[in-house]
Amino acid sequence: MYPPPGETNMGNFIAWDGKTGKIVWSNKEQFSVWSGALATAGGVVFYGTLEGYLKAVDAKTGKELYKFKTPSGIIGNVTTYEHSGRQYIAVLSGVGGWAGIGLAAGLTDPSAGLGAVGGYAALSNYTALGGVLTVFALPQ
Repeated sequence: MYPPPGETNMGNFIAWDGKTGKIVWSNKEQFSVWSGALATAGGVVFYGTLEGYLKAVDAKTGKELYKFKTPSGIIGNVTTYEHSGRQYIAVLSGVGGWAGIGLAAGLTDPSAGLGAVGGYAALSNYTALGGVLTVFALPQ
């Protein structure tokens, strides 16, 4: 069951129609989605979650195609590059910012960090501090 009993979804990853301003699809996430999105010419969108998943979804439908658990939460941008004719996807994981203040500073008072400690208290059950670059080579 997702989310676990007693917890709510705090976020969504949303695709908008640029012409109409309407939502095309929306994927619920356990926590806010703070990463950037990378859309490829092949119709795949990559993004990261605060609990540390790098996800690949179909750009038209939002259907999850792949996910990989990185060592820490993702708040940065997913990037792509080419080397010797091969395409790579890279993402830096390392939770921080407002949501990660409780983890980073060891705070426990729910009102600390302007309420972030209370709002993201469950985050420590899903991820840890870190700073790891994960790189994938895409199939040729």
